[in-house]
Amino acid sequence: MKKVCGLDVHKDSIFCAIYNGETYCGVKEFSTMTPEVYLMGEYLQSEGVEEVALESTGIYWIPVWDLLYEMGFHLTLVNPYLIKQMPGRKSDVKDAQWIATLLHKGMVRGSFVPSPLIQELRVYSRKQGKLKQQVTRVLTVMDSVLVKCGIRASSCLSSISTKSFMCVVEAVIAGYTDPGYLTSLVYGNKKNKQSGKLREALTGNIKPHHRQELSWLKQEYGMYQMQLSECLSQMRRICDEHFSVMVKFLQTIPGISQIAAMTIIAETGGDMSVFESSDKIVGWAGLRPSNDESAGKYKSTATTRGNKYLRSILVQVSWGASRMKGSFFKDKFQRLAMRKPRKKALVAIARKLLVVIWNILKYAKEYNPKLLPVQDPVKMKARLAYHKKEYEKTAKLLNITV
Repeated sequence: MKKVCGLDVHKDSIFCAIYNGETYCGVKEFSTMTPEVYLMGEYLQSEGVEEVALESTGIYWIPVWDLLYEMGFHLTLVNPYLIKQMPGRKSDVKDAQWIATLLHKGMVRGSFVPSPLIQELRVYSRKQGKLKQQVTRVLTVMDSVLVKCGIRASSCLSSISTKSFMCVVEAVIAGYTDPGYLTSLVYGNKKNKQSGKLREALTGNIKPHHRQELSWLKQEYGMYQMQLSECLSQMRRICDEHFSVMVKFLQTIPGISQIAAMTIIAETGGDMSVFESSDKIVGWAGLRPSNDESAGKYKSTATTRGNKYLRSILVQVSWGASRMKGSFFKDKFQRLAMRKPRKKALVAIARKLLVVIWNILKYAKEYNPKLLPVQDPVKMKARLAYHKKEYEKTAKLLNITV
């Protein structure tokens, strides 16, 4: 008789229920400590259990999954949201039994758990994303300290992430206060140099505690840059060894750089057989409108929850794709932005990019813009005339001069 097990995993405890289709072989409680997890695995092996389903939130399931996977069990990770029980009639014991019952009847839908190699790549990709945020934060604080000194470099420079800005910061830390010398450290900026605006912006009242604070921030900035370089190096090593062809194909898509391609592989796993269709991966990423209809009325069409890391990189990529001359995504973005907010249009472009990514990884082919639909110029002109006519009609009703 087939036996299965349902595990309700918490921070410090695991409730284990074995079900054979007729009765439950008792519900045992184990600790989440490694020796106890091994003991639980041996107990399941002695009972003849081969299939195990885990329900957990957060990261508590990861060490349990890794240890049981090494012991040879067939594992399924279950989303708690999809197997909810009636409130007020549940307990940890009943939860474990309910998981085992659903697994035995084949009514559970497993979540996507990437391979160990992809999990390693994810660690580096997600870390480098957080490090970029920290670098931006440190640069912003540096600029705030300079403003306290009366130095307003950000008012004349194109960005505080440029090399010129760091040269000014290093010079201030070293004790240089001459505006003429600080001005010579700025690359380009010819217009502001000739007008004298840059010299005025780099004239300030610098005190010792300002230099000390900038010195600490510079050390923090250097640490983040070093860690960021190490993360990117590890990502390139893994991708060059195992996913070089995928990275090459993804970079043929407008707006996708090498780092973006590696991040997409880290989040999707690169194997599109996990997702039955492009619609599945779009919903998994949280880029699909929700379907909340009741009594013929739609309550909400907001995008669903999904992989926030994949959604974030796709939105960043869509910014670049929507600005690339001659690309399908730029034309589509401009058409969508005429009738909806630009941010919503950007999410729509991110969704279309993910559909293209799915097809490229699924069929192992380069991006071919000729396969995308081409907008008929005649139809586009008619649509623009229609929107202009509607705008003039609305303006006339509101007594607005066009």
